[in-house]
Amino acid sequence: LDGRAVKTPGKNALAFSSPGAAALIAAEFDAQGEEIDPGAMPCYRLANTAIDGVAADMQAVLEDILRYCGTDLLFYRAEGPETLVENQRKHWDAVVDWAEGLAGARFNLAEGIIHVAQPRETIAALGVHLKTVSDPLELAALHSMTTLTGSALLALAVWKGELSAADAWTAAHVDEDWNVAQWGEDAEAKDRRIRRWAEMDAADRLVKALQD
Repeated sequence: LDGRAVKTPGKNALAFSSPGAAALIAAEFDAQGEEIDPGAMPCYRLANTAIDGVAADMQAVLEDILRYCGTDLLFYRAEGPETLVENQRKHWDAVVDWAEGLAGARFNLAEGIIHVAQPRETIAALGVHLKTVSDPLELAALHSMTTLTGSALLALAVWKGELSAADAWTAAHVDEDWNVAQWGEDAEAKDRRIRRWAEMDAADRLVKALQD
């Protein structure tokens, strides 16, 4: 940047294990005008988070993803109306089935919002897969997708190439989209969803770049 090596806010080198990931951040810098707008640079922000934060304690980030596995969005099903129930089945059942195959164990589903405990061996089996992530940026991207969707299972499916980011995003918003269909869309909520999708898309693009 202006002939100097780019640093993170924490004064660490903005360096990557993948040329593709570096190219994504470089493209965001190239798209800037007279002044840099970090709000328009989701890949850059995620990279800063990975280098300044996640790299210092990857185990804590991994454990946070596993906590989502214990209370995953996809485990809690509506009791009605039937159109919502069917939409949840359509977008969620195949992901749960795939994750059970990945873990070699079963999940417990529930109707309503009352907490249902998941088998420890199932969570532990998913943890084995997560521990294969050695790059802080890849783990940061996976954590970002988890928190954005409210579902570790959806994030894992995108990470493993089982589901596209767009399909995971649709699955994460089944309940919200049903409500919008009934009562209309709030402009503020719409803008927030657009911003959050930009973050989801950035995380997905970084994961793909790191895996190439």
